Amino acid sequence: MLKIGLTGGIGSGKSTVAKFFEVLGVPVYYADVRAKELMSTSAEVISNVKNLLGDDAYLNEELNRSYVANKVFNDKSLLEQLNAIVHPAVKNDFENWSQSHSSSKMVVQEAAILFENGGYKNFDRMVLVTAPEDIRIKRVISRDGSTESQVRERLNNQWSDDKKIQLADSVIINDDRKSIIEQVTNLIKHL
Repeated sequence: MLKIGLTGGIGSGKSTVAKFFEVLGVPVYYADVRAKELMSTSAEVISNVKNLLGDDAYLNEELNRSYVANKVFNDKSLLEQLNAIVHPAVKNDFENWSQSHSSSKMVVQEAAILFENGGYKNFDRMVLVTAPEDIRIKRVISRDGSTESQVRERLNNQWSDDKKIQLADSVIINDDRKSIIEQVTNLIKHL
């Protein structure tokens, strides 16, 4: 079974591309969604998060997202420590999930920072979704209600597409001109 990493910067449309893989019959694991679920359901993750950030990280046994965000996004060391708890849990969860799809020829993991965190090394192939910056900014503003300056700040904290392209095996261009379904179909055939 081929394990495909699917990534792209904020507003690139990686989730949209992932849905096309699903439509074409390829199982997709959404890492960011599962990370949030694991932070609320895994006893080991919950215990480690509480040890790191304190009991206030959870209210009524639910992750206190605003508290956690305020703690880690103002302290890079805490963010790295939190990631060191969550990323291995997601990696193990993905491996178990992949085994449950062993009859598939390929599976895809959709995740935001596979290049930045070194996770790309765990995949047979890496697919990068790109889009022009102006389109990405418009998408995020309409999706999140963010301001342009907030989106630009987030973009500046991510690797550039040029840097990611050097590590990618394939690139899907999501510029609202090229057909995504055609690009994904061709990619699946190629793989």
